[in-house]
Amino acid sequence: MSARLPATVLVIAKEPVPGRVMTRLTPPYTPQEAAALAEAALADTLHTVLKVPVRRRVLVLDGVPGPWLPPGFDLMAQGAGGLDERIAAAFGHCDRGPAVLIGMDTPQLTADLLAGVGRDSTDAWFGPAADGGFWALGFADPAHAAALVRGVPMSTDRTGAIQRRRLAEAGLSVSDLPVLRDVDTAADAAAVAACCPPGSRFTTTLNSLAEAGR
Repeated sequence: MSARLPATVLVIAKEPVPGRVMTRLTPPYTPQEAAALAEAALADTLHTVLKVPVRRRVLVLDGVPGPWLPPGFDLMAQGAGGLDERIAAAFGHCDRGPAVLIGMDTPQLTADLLAGVGRDSTDAWFGPAADGGFWALGFADPAHAAALVRGVPMSTDRTGAIQRRRLAEAGLSVSDLPVLRDVDTAADAAAVAACCPPGSRFTTTLNSLAEAGR
């Protein structure tokens, strides 16, 4: 089979508003500082996606866009319901596959990590997160998403295992991506910053807070 490219990369995210994003960073960080870190993580993620050769890039946003959104993205509002419903709805807007969805909490993501998605005959792609969730989910045919994502309990330490098992039980061939660590806690933030590419916005923001005595 000839190589394919992902038709769509979806980034599902919240507007980086204090008190609504990365709330587990508070304390030690204030809600404003946590929002600054979230904005940096989101901006890093979006600029990384710009480096991936795809036909369409979509920000699936809860909120309104700000100056952190670079050109080159279509904007889609998140649907109603739980995260499983919102993920399924996002894939529902992908008329042609393959498509992959990623979050905003892994600013250490590089374009190389996404380079293999869509380039083989695999039916699905799965990126597990260190906390038991997942940072990436992709389908060669996005029509599979509705049945395979809806009903998966989100934000638990078994979310990733349950989602991965559903893919396998549906008879899909699955390519597993490397495990990445989400930014949930202050310890996560420090560990992730150490893995970010040089000059990342996330690392710069975290370092600036440290220099300010945070």
